[in-house]
Amino acid sequence: MTQPADPHLEPGRVYRTQDLAQWSANPPRLAKRLVKEGALVPLARGLFAHPKRGRFGAVPPGDDDLLRAFLDGAPFVITGPARWNALGLGATAVFATPLVYNTKRSGSFSLGGRGFQLRRVAFPSAPTPEWYVVDLFEHSAQAGVSRDVLTAALKRALAAGRFDAHRLRATAERYATKATRAHLEAAMEAGHA
Repeated sequence: MTQPADPHLEPGRVYRTQDLAQWSANPPRLAKRLVKEGALVPLARGLFAHPKRGRFGAVPPGDDDLLRAFLDGAPFVITGPARWNALGLGATAVFATPLVYNTKRSGSFSLGGRGFQLRRVAFPSAPTPEWYVVDLFEHSAQAGVSRDVLTAALKRALAAGRFDAHRLRATAERYATKATRAHLEAAMEAGHA
């Protein structure tokens, strides 16, 4: 029996076990051998990285690379405190794990020593700042800010032209609950008064 050809692994890429099938009839065995040789680093069951080498050693893969491989190419969007706080509406939340909307899985997952909270929900393919505003209102309790405070801050932001009211309204119609839409409408009406 011949040894499978050594694969040409890309530095920084995250591989699923099934990705190794191009080099071996037995991808799990190849993965085990490559981990033993130090060519691959296990991140989660069936998920491995071929790390890039940096000045200070191995560089871990980015969140996008991890999630793309874990979700097998399915669409996703990362949201949560980092995106909400950047809106300048008064949210100062900090989570240990990012919130990831996707089309495949729900639950808490640890990938490469980092935690992710995945949810199967509807989201746009190219999120706009207005979509993140809607998302923040939907998760105001988790963000540690009341909807009334957010409404007042959004009113000021709309008056300053930081968000597009028409896009915000259209986004709210598609992705917001009735309660969130009421707060957003109050901010938009006050912004035009």
